[in-house]
Amino acid sequence: MAISYKSIHDFRRDDLERLFLSVEWSSGHYPDKLVIAMQNYETVFSAWDEDRLVGMICAMDDGIMTAYVHYLLVDPEYQGKHIGQHLVELLKEKYSDYLRIVLNAYNDKLPFYRSLGFKEGDDETPMFITELWT
Repeated sequence: MAISYKSIHDFRRDDLERLFLSVEWSSGHYPDKLVIAMQNYETVFSAWDEDRLVGMICAMDDGIMTAYVHYLLVDPEYQGKHIGQHLVELLKEKYSDYLRIVLNAYNDKLPFYRSLGFKEGDDETPMFITELWT
C-alpha cells in the first residue's frame, strides 16, 4: 500500500461522505455541503490509497499569523500508519512562517497531538455553537 498525498479542493461527494462517516462525524451526512466546504478552505491536503480517499486535513488562515485546523481525519482502516502525522507535517510546512497553528482536539486524541508538537493552552477553553437553528 503506497499512500499518495494531494493538495486539491475538488472531491467527489461519495468520497467525502464515506471518509467522514467512517470516523462517525455527523458532517458526513451532508456530503453536498462538504464538497462546497472543501472548495472554500484555504488549505486541503488529502491522503489516497489509489483512488480511495483515506485521510485529510483542512485549514483556514488569516494570511500571515494564524492558521486554524478544522478537520483532521483518517479512515479507521488506515489509522496507525502515520497518515495523520504526515498530513500535519504538510500543514506545518505550509504554515512554517506563521506564528501559530490552532486546533480543537478531542480529549482522547491529546496524546497524538502532543506527539506532533501541539500544546494545550494554560487558560483557554474551546467553545462552540453547533446548532444555530434551535
